[in-house]
Amino acid sequence: MRRGLRIVLVSILVNSVLAFIKVVAGVLGHSHALIADGIESTMDIISSSIVWGGLRVAERPPDDNHPYGHGKAENLAGVIVSLALFGAALLIAIQSLREIFTPQNSPRAFTLIVLISVIIIKLIFSRVQLKIGHSINSVAIKTDAWHHRLDALTSMAAFVGISLSLLLGEAFAVADDIAALFVSLIIGYNGYRLFRNAISDIMDEAPSQEFEMLIRQVAGEVPGVINVEKFRARKSGLGYFVELHVEVDEHISVRKGHEIAHRVKDVLEHSERLDIIDALIHIEPFPPINKKELN
Repeated sequence: MRRGLRIVLVSILVNSVLAFIKVVAGVLGHSHALIADGIESTMDIISSSIVWGGLRVAERPPDDNHPYGHGKAENLAGVIVSLALFGAALLIAIQSLREIFTPQNSPRAFTLIVLISVIIIKLIFSRVQLKIGHSINSVAIKTDAWHHRLDALTSMAAFVGISLSLLLGEAFAVADDIAALFVSLIIGYNGYRLFRNAISDIMDEAPSQEFEMLIRQVAGEVPGVINVEKFRARKSGLGYFVELHVEVDEHISVRKGHEIAHRVKDVLEHSERLDIIDALIHIEPFPPINKKELN
């Protein structure tokens, strides 16, 4: 978690510098695409700040009012970031359409140098941040990393638009604004994609089949476990809450069944291949009891 907080703080610093450079260069260089790109970077600052706040809340331990912890704060941060992306996309699209129908001056050539530098920095930083996000299984950090990669893509679009405008003259100065409009579409699409991912965790969507198979495999390797009869899990922040029904020999004592349940719980919660916050284990007899026998 601490690695995640540090990389987000670095992200805020990097975005602050790049946003300032892009907006100033866009104004001085008469490039609406570069200004739009600078606005997108400003949204990066806001989103990174939200992610940082979400991670700070998510790392708090469980308390009486939040017995399952505060992990959902990370997912809520992802939702807020995606909504910020929608807002930025809408504002850029409106301004781009307005400028397309307004006489334009061609942007200055030096704006291309600014964009090349931005693209290189963003691609390197997004790669580092995405690696950290995967290592700690953080939706918010992975969202922020993709936001940086998206920023590099929008800078590429701006680069193409400005290049066309410079190569083809003032008659094609509108290419810069078309590039800005394209940037807004990319931002909007990624806002939708990130919103969908964050909501799936908030709504406790079932984890992947690969994750379930791994859980069943790890639990099934515990001595005394005959079969994993039922599995449920939900994600909260960086980890999962898991419920398992495991089948054991019907002739063993209650104490022995309790010991097996604790071994399964310990193995799951301490497995380096899994991110289990808490595991609830229910013991079932094997062979299973016929429901008619209970009547």
